[in-house]
Amino acid sequence: MRFGLVSGDVPLISNLDVWRNIALVPQYHGGLSEKKARELVQTLLSRFNIERIAALRNPSLTEEERFLVMLLRATMVRDAIVVIDRPFKLVPYLKDLSFVYDNLKKIEELYSLCYILEYTHRLNRPEVGNGRAG
Repeated sequence: MRFGLVSGDVPLISNLDVWRNIALVPQYHGGLSEKKARELVQTLLSRFNIERIAALRNPSLTEEERFLVMLLRATMVRDAIVVIDRPFKLVPYLKDLSFVYDNLKKIEELYSLCYILEYTHRLNRPEVGNGRAG
């Protein structure tokens, strides 16, 4: 069983730009050429309307952008279960999980299963409600 992890404990590689962080897995394990990898990443970033960040590095990203890049990187692990670890820690100002759910829908064919792990007390905050979207 393989896992693609979205977690502060597995940060983006700081000396690589966004596109290389996402492309690392398919290039290494799948032998994807640099040209094909760059095209793939640009296509994926366009789903979130963040193509402009492809050449940026981790410190230049907003919390939302960093989360989306980590999510895309996690989906690059072939046949993996995506695990999102404490999304409210990664993007602390989220009021609920709709940002996470909405963006998962944009890439739903890239993964078969996703688990979202969050502390129960954070899901029960009055401003968060039950943590469920829609």
